[in-house]
Amino acid sequence: MATAPDRLYFVADFNIEPLARELANTTRPGLETAIAPPGPVMAALAAGPPAADWSAVVWTRPEAISEAFARARAFERIDHDQAIDDVKAYAAAIGRFAARARSVFVPAWVQPPFARGWGMLDHRPGIGATDLLARMNVALADALVGAPSVFVLDAGRWLASAGVRGWSQKLWHAAKCPFGPAVIELAAADIAAALDGVGGRARRLVILDLDDVLWGGLVGEVGWSGLTLGGHDHVGEAFADFQRALKALTARGVQLAIVSKNDEAAALEAIDRHPEMLLRRGDFAAWRINWDDKAQNVANVLAEVNLGAESAVFIDDSEAERARVRDAVPGILVPDWPSDPARFREALESLRCFDAPVQTAEDRARAGMIADERSRRTALAAADNLDDWLRSLEIAITVEALAPANLDRAAQLFNKTNQMNASTRRLSAGELAAWAAAPAHCLLTFRVRDRFGDYGLTGIVGLELAGSRARLSDFLLSCRVMGRHVEDAMLHVAAAHARARQVSTLVVEVVPTARNKPCLDFFLGSGLRETRHHVFEWDLSQPYARPDFVAVADHARVAASSDP
Repeated sequence: MATAPDRLYFVADFNIEPLARELANTTRPGLETAIAPPGPVMAALAAGPPAADWSAVVWTRPEAISEAFARARAFERIDHDQAIDDVKAYAAAIGRFAARARSVFVPAWVQPPFARGWGMLDHRPGIGATDLLARMNVALADALVGAPSVFVLDAGRWLASAGVRGWSQKLWHAAKCPFGPAVIELAAADIAAALDGVGGRARRLVILDLDDVLWGGLVGEVGWSGLTLGGHDHVGEAFADFQRALKALTARGVQLAIVSKNDEAAALEAIDRHPEMLLRRGDFAAWRINWDDKAQNVANVLAEVNLGAESAVFIDDSEAERARVRDAVPGILVPDWPSDPARFREALESLRCFDAPVQTAEDRARAGMIADERSRRTALAAADNLDDWLRSLEIAITVEALAPANLDRAAQLFNKTNQMNASTRRLSAGELAAWAAAPAHCLLTFRVRDRFGDYGLTGIVGLELAGSRARLSDFLLSCRVMGRHVEDAMLHVAAAHARARQVSTLVVEVVPTARNKPCLDFFLGSGLRETRHHVFEWDLSQPYARPDFVAVADHARVAASSDP
């Protein structure tokens, strides 16, 4: 199934048409948009979005939501409690609206940059509108914590970045939109990135050159000790600062890799030995350090880490190499790159392509998982054959029902898994929880570990019961564990759960996409009978065999099954 097109609904108490137009015509051409009818925002929120598959932007002015704030702007007495009550009522309305939408983006409240209020007293509690607005924004974010599909966006950054062009009283009086074109452009870019994030299109890999990117100088000529990196040199500090930003990015679950025309031994020695290196060998998921074509090396790295080009960013100081990779690797993001190292961190952190709707334990553990995977590859190289290696892994799977503790990770898998994914449907956390709560539905999560480490929650099976048949509505597995017979163990568990519910046939349809051929190939070789084109069935009078070298601990609370 093709990914559903993005649809965006706008609710605002000012003229939001410039933003809708910017998104649909420039930032995201072809985006379907609609604007709530004129009238009170609370009424528009109560009416809901056009349909459940629409996302929404809800953008308001604080004085329109809270009369208490409007009075504070007029230098009247601050009524903090009333302002917070107003915020809570607004947040509750957004929460009810969000229950009927795919996702909701709420820009934080701002004041005009010329609004000095009480001047030096305006940040003093109980006196200034600036202090009150800060508290209102915190209260809004706190009140929306329980709505996982609602995201508060930093409108203050848009206004600050736009400078004097950010706010226009003339535009407000003439067109009832206080924000200048620069703010509209920045807002559109952030909202487009947020749509990519909730749609599972965030980038997950940064592929880096070495010389004059991670350090200054050519390591093959000057050796590791002659590189410009760190220390008290301002250029060296800039390279170290860039590495610091890259290291921080890995905490968000983004992997790093190297593609560099260089002498591999000299480059790895620099990574291992230079005292100012913040990124070490274990921080990189893969590398190709040789004199081969960079585009081919990028393709090889992508194959090694099992990611598509649309998941990757390529950073290189050479304009020619950037153009080569951009042309030869469709889908990869190759940003223009500054020549001044002092701007590297700014260039990296300005990229919007890493936005993701959740952060999970698996994201935070990604660096350790990279080291574990390297140990697995070493063991594979030493093994006599693939079967011996698989058996030596001591793979163990824990099966659990969907629960609040694993909901964010499950939703993340739904929205970014492409290759081993039968349906490729995309669901938000709220939509997934609602689906799993239906009496005829069962959603199982699979955590995988082996003797080298924990892969985390990497698999999901969705079962939909209808009469004598159980349909595998979802069957998806992270590419990190594909090909290790975890798929077979998941099918074994799915069949066992279906048998426990007294149904006779397990059915799965693989909906082909450009990316999920591995899933189709798996089912073609699974032993299930293909009854129609890409539709497979298993007679549940027999259990589906579990690979004998994969241990399964099923903690999902269902009726007991006699399947081994």
